[in-house]
Amino acid sequence: MRRILFKSKIHRATVTQADLDYEGSVTIDRNLLQAADILPFEKVAVWNVTRGTRLETYALEGEAGSGVICINGAAAHLNQPGDLVILATFAEVEEAELANWKPTVVFVDGKNRAVPGLTEEIPGPARRIA
Repeated sequence: MRRILFKSKIHRATVTQADLDYEGSVTIDRNLLQAADILPFEKVAVWNVTRGTRLETYALEGEAGSGVICINGAAAHLNQPGDLVILATFAEVEEAELANWKPTVVFVDGKNRAVPGLTEEIPGPARRIA
């Protein structure tokens, strides 16, 4: 049996741009893609913390170090600059891999730069964000 598990996420990134006229997808700073182990064209869930919307699209590579999180196409109706979003991916995992499975979590600052040393996701009320 294979299970679908959480693979990686960029947590609480700030949307920098929303481009309604683009065909679709989310453009993400190359540094964040690499840190979160997300490939260009990989399926990505976009969960908008600000608005409560959820959608699925695919990732496109943005300029490294730019901090870009640009929501493209129709999804721009649901995400606007300044919104906080979680960008998540999932993977099919074989039973033999389950015991050692560990997702990649990338926390970012207000400029969409990875916060060094902060990689552990702590469930629920135990989380204390500085």
